[in-house]
Amino acid sequence: GQGVDEPLSATGFRQADAAGLFLSNVKFTHVFSSDLLRAKQTAAAILGKNKFCKDLEIKYDARLRERKYGVAEGRPLADLKAMAKKAGEQCPSFTPSGGETLDEVRERARDFFEFLCQLAVKLEQKKPDMPGASSRSSGTSAEQFVFPWTNHCSEAEPSSESGGSSNILDANVLVVSHGAYMRNWIGYLVSDLNCALPANLTKSQLSSVSPNTGVSHFVIKLDNGNLLKPEITCVCLNQDSHL
Repeated sequence: GQGVDEPLSATGFRQADAAGLFLSNVKFTHVFSSDLLRAKQTAAAILGKNKFCKDLEIKYDARLRERKYGVAEGRPLADLKAMAKKAGEQCPSFTPSGGETLDEVRERARDFFEFLCQLAVKLEQKKPDMPGASSRSSGTSAEQFVFPWTNHCSEAEPSSESGGSSNILDANVLVVSHGAYMRNWIGYLVSDLNCALPANLTKSQLSSVSPNTGVSHFVIKLDNGNLLKPEITCVCLNQDSHL
């Protein structure tokens, strides 16, 4: 939850370092993190292993915090399940006293996602009006964004008819958040925005909570800056081969 702001454990730091190595060749343009300590430390560890972005500013955002669990915060998961059972409900839909409902968490996720889309549109508007020019990156497209998903994901790998130009993105954003929050965010992308999913993804995988430092990759396209109809493709979900 939010109320117990504990640091990463020794295992958590090892997992964050492993994620950093896995993503070390990905050139991010922006990094956002929950303002809770465990997420801050994870984001810092990932950037610390990156070949391009060690000095990139991490922006902390309370909208990325874990779901608030009220009276259940800081207690074992078994206690939360017992509270739900006593109330005649099931996790994760059960809301403990003082906690956030799933709708409230999803609203935070929606608000942050729309903020990211607005950011991308502003970057597009600032681009120099020259073919192939970019004020945010240098080198060839192959050097800019190297995604390590090939051996771990479905055929939903981003592609382009123009021979690799899909690698030239207006924004390549790393977001570090928490399991229950991200499950709700993904639910919003799928149910509300019709996100395209990998063909081999099962319903149980879609509804499961990401393992610690699990990596999910989404490609967002905003045709002509249209914020109302983003085209979203999930390349991979909760990928954990680095662990």
